[in-house]
Amino acid sequence: MDKRTETAPPTQDRPRGPAGAGGRARFSLSPINRRRWQNFKANKRGYWSLRIFLLLFLVSLFSEFLANDKPLLLKYDGGYYMPVFVSYAETTFGGEFETEADYRDPFVADLIREKGGWILWPPIRYSYDTINLNLPVPAPAPPSAENWLGTDDQGRDVVARLLYGLRISILFGLVLTFFSSIIGVVAGAVQGYFGGWVDLTFQRAIEIWNSVPSLYLLIIIASVIEPSFWILLGILLLFSWVALVGVVRAEFLRGRNFEYVNAARAMGISNLTIMFRHLLPNAMVATLTFMPFILNGSITTLTSLDFLGFGLPPGSPSLGELLAQGKSNLQAPWLGISGFAAIAIMLSLLIFVGEAVRDALDPRKTFS
Repeated sequence: MDKRTETAPPTQDRPRGPAGAGGRARFSLSPINRRRWQNFKANKRGYWSLRIFLLLFLVSLFSEFLANDKPLLLKYDGGYYMPVFVSYAETTFGGEFETEADYRDPFVADLIREKGGWILWPPIRYSYDTINLNLPVPAPAPPSAENWLGTDDQGRDVVARLLYGLRISILFGLVLTFFSSIIGVVAGAVQGYFGGWVDLTFQRAIEIWNSVPSLYLLIIIASVIEPSFWILLGILLLFSWVALVGVVRAEFLRGRNFEYVNAARAMGISNLTIMFRHLLPNAMVATLTFMPFILNGSITTLTSLDFLGFGLPPGSPSLGELLAQGKSNLQAPWLGISGFAAIAIMLSLLIFVGEAVRDALDPRKTFS
């Protein structure tokens, strides 16, 4: 009996399961998204800007391990302690007070060394609110080996405040951009899909809402209640969601009468499913293009409010507050230069990333 052999289809045509060779899961992009990613990487300025920005953000997330007035690790009397995570009383190390130990105090350091201990410090021995009481000159002190970018007018280390300020600015911008995008996409989708009186009513309401002077409203609210991270986020969220409504609305108005949408309606598919499964992916191209610029605007708004004194509570690590100190202390140029350089670099990186995303999602380059 003849043995018949079957020719296996080419590897690229075989259906792939959730796991590849060796049982390892594989993640593959669609051809369109792969082309978009290649277009993004081809823009060297935007690609490297994204990598540098992510590196800066990652470094700022670990600010406590880079700039802190508490040791990362210490050994005392045969035991190991991590003050960066746990607060220890001075009595733990043979002191007299029940309050938290001041590890910068030579008395506490001597107590630890007397028991054969040692202290591992972070690269910068100052937190954002630590005051250097041993400055050789009145604050603000110029850059030195101890304070790499000098101190502000209260004796606080500028590098430490920059690290913590970058983190809070980026996190604030990311959270505000995330929630603004969700609200803006939903509002634009409802307007564009249903059209008619729904679209007309929403448009008139948005026009009225846009006419409200948001900066003056923020100043009034800040004079009544003490602003905080979440209060500022909520107030700015009231106005920032409008930025994406126009582009999402236009995409839904254009696509709501396409043949596949009409066919889906004829099959009895719900409006919610049509909106967010069939039409939303097309609108997300314009949304992703605008997101880096919305993030840029969110960070700029927080910096502006802090500069004017209506932002985060006093003492918070803030880039805007550092700029305000530079304006008030012209004899200390390191304050203004440090704040300006940090903001200019961060915003420039985001602009370059936004341009690269815009070019990567351009249909003329994706399907050419």
